[in-house]
Amino acid sequence: MPLDSVCVSALASELRAQIVGGKIDKVQQPEHSTVLLSIRSPFGNVRLALCGGVGNARVHLTDAKYENPAQPPMFCMLLRKHLVGARISALHQPERERIIIFELDGYDEMGTPVKKQLVVEMIGRGTNIILVNGDGIIIDCLRRVDAEMSSIRQVLPGLIYRLPISQTKPDFFAITSEERRALWEKYDGQKAPEKWLLETFACLSPLICREIVHRCYGDIECLPESMDALAESVERREFVPYMLLSEGKPKDFSFIRIGQYGAEMSGESFSGFSELLDAFYTRRSQAEDLHRRTQSLRKTVKNAKDRVSRKLALQRSELEKTAKRDEKRRWADLITANLYRAKGGSSITVEDFYEEDYPSVTIPLDPMKTPQQNAAAYYKEYTKAKTAERYLTELIAQNSRDEEYLSSVLDEIDRVKSETDIGDIRRELTETGYLRPQKNQSKQRVKETAPLSYISTGGYEILVGRSNTQNDRLTLKLAHKGDIWLHTQKIHGSHVVIRCAGEEVDDATLAEAASLAALHSQASAGGKVSVDYTRVKFVKKPQGSLPGMVVYTDYNTLIAEADEALAEKLKR
Repeated sequence: MPLDSVCVSALASELRAQIVGGKIDKVQQPEHSTVLLSIRSPFGNVRLALCGGVGNARVHLTDAKYENPAQPPMFCMLLRKHLVGARISALHQPERERIIIFELDGYDEMGTPVKKQLVVEMIGRGTNIILVNGDGIIIDCLRRVDAEMSSIRQVLPGLIYRLPISQTKPDFFAITSEERRALWEKYDGQKAPEKWLLETFACLSPLICREIVHRCYGDIECLPESMDALAESVERREFVPYMLLSEGKPKDFSFIRIGQYGAEMSGESFSGFSELLDAFYTRRSQAEDLHRRTQSLRKTVKNAKDRVSRKLALQRSELEKTAKRDEKRRWADLITANLYRAKGGSSITVEDFYEEDYPSVTIPLDPMKTPQQNAAAYYKEYTKAKTAERYLTELIAQNSRDEEYLSSVLDEIDRVKSETDIGDIRRELTETGYLRPQKNQSKQRVKETAPLSYISTGGYEILVGRSNTQNDRLTLKLAHKGDIWLHTQKIHGSHVVIRCAGEEVDDATLAEAASLAALHSQASAGGKVSVDYTRVKFVKKPQGSLPGMVVYTDYNTLIAEADEALAEKLKR
């Protein structure tokens, strides 16, 4: 999966032709491990993504949209200070290393010309983005590595930048055919040939090792010829940016066509490596990164919901028991009316004057108590059960609301699209008491994020809430009383508002808004769903209710289906 040195070499050649000579106009850091450089190059304005995350390290031009945090990280501020206005004078890859170095020409605060380097290391767990001055001293880096983290190579501000220690294995593409064949002659067959290739040579990924063996078509004696064919192809720079797909989902990529999976996987070729990497990570990595970043949040909410569900089960069980309280009061009345019959023992049989025909009923007694004490005990049980019913009914109603709310938060987490959405949900859970405030959390007022905005084919603006707190703000503060409000019926989802200020909207706009309500709900996976709609003035928030919870009247219902293509078309 990570970029191998051949892919990096091909990528470096491609980028060299596109951005060398370009001037850096803007620096952004939308995610912790991702830096975006807006470059005014001789061939037009482009955006370069530098990703220093473990497992998704890469450098490529991108068209993907990223959402920036409200406050830029410190590393971003540092890069802006040193990079904005600098010109990319050169770009190179150290020999067969998974590293790209950008040579930069700029000016310091006094207007004196200075040189700097921006180094992107794409080497597994050592992945990093490092800014180096003209004397080779590290100014700062995305991931600082001290002596406790690595006794071999530290990466810290103030230290001299040195390349990682090279592998001792021979470079597959640098040695001759005779040298490769000499190593092959030592192969004893104890290991699988693809494992032997991986352990013997540098600059080969597991995927390429398997492909070399696959191209022998079962005749392992042809492995030297297969190795030579690949090496010659790379020497001639016959690269094919190639993506492997499983059931339409990106699984891997390479610099050659991959045939080892047969019909199990399909392939897609691209015109360049930037296009390949942008497509691969846009489709795959962003969703995985969001899932990983929401994992702890999802676990916290799920644990809270499970606790509430367990409490509800116990409370409902206890409430069922209180339903028999009238029997206790009746027994107490019957014992009191028949004290003269009580002669001790563990029970008393009397006529039940509460029933027609006065049937006989046997009432259990505690032989260690007098008849009066038995009657008093039953009266006490009755009173206790009656009180318990009142409290349990209130607790069940409250916990049912909490369970419903936490279910809606889990639905929100499943539908997050950006780091901002995660932050909104985290703040919401902190405000409702399900998360503790972070110690280093800023007390400054957080800028409120805007709802998602769409324009219907009829020209009406449609707003969609991203979280429960934003749903409240959209419906209760931003929306006009005459606007149309929509929500999926009986399932969790976002509040949707058509901005019409009391006007009647066309059927197409109503259908499009209903489709957006279905898309931003638990029904987003597909299938038809009922969507209720009414004027905002008929939507009320019960006092003391949790975020996102409302009641509404005077509504109509229509059937809609989530349509992602339509949403993309209508998005502003």
